[in-house]
Amino acid sequence: SARMEYHHVSAKNGVADENQNAEKLSHIEKAYTTILSELGEDVKREGLLRTPLRAAKAMQFLTKGYKETIQDILNDAIFDENHEEMVIVKDIDLFSLCEHHLVPFFGKAHIAYLPNKKVVGLSKLARIVEIYSRRLQVQERLTKQIASAIAEALEPAGVAVVIEAVHMCMVMRGVQKMNASTVTSVMLGSFNDNAETRKEFLALTMQK
Repeated sequence: SARMEYHHVSAKNGVADENQNAEKLSHIEKAYTTILSELGEDVKREGLLRTPLRAAKAMQFLTKGYKETIQDILNDAIFDENHEEMVIVKDIDLFSLCEHHLVPFFGKAHIAYLPNKKVVGLSKLARIVEIYSRRLQVQERLTKQIASAIAEALEPAGVAVVIEAVHMCMVMRGVQKMNASTVTSVMLGSFNDNAETRKEFLALTMQK
């Protein structure tokens, strides 16, 4: 039957995906073995025997956002609601990898939107942050992608996103400024056009 055929195809696709993932993991593991060896390490010593595999798995996890889409997480989480007041979720933990040096940057994201008959489950805003932060990123683009995704999914009257983050590439190398944090913001719709709306958002999110 068509139903059995569908399950058969799904199973075959699942096995093919697993094989492909195993192959990719093996390639990344070999690459880490090469890197450690070229750095002068003995990759056969006990402490490093499984390090290339662990590092490969960690890198796959830290970049898993490439395999996730907004549609996947928002499918059944957008609701019709006659609510037009500002919705704010602040202090969303954020961890990402700088695409220039492959070292972490981390901090907080603050998100607000002005609903236009549609609202989203609040936890989904944190998931949107995670999808885009689990990729190789620069903070400016990350901020813009989060704002654009919310604007596209909800078609609200306005969206605001602020990210405050510490970059390990500044702390551990280069200028080595321990307490420097980077703040980026994107304001769309009413947050961009209306100074009072913008001021209200910033007052509510940036106060300590």
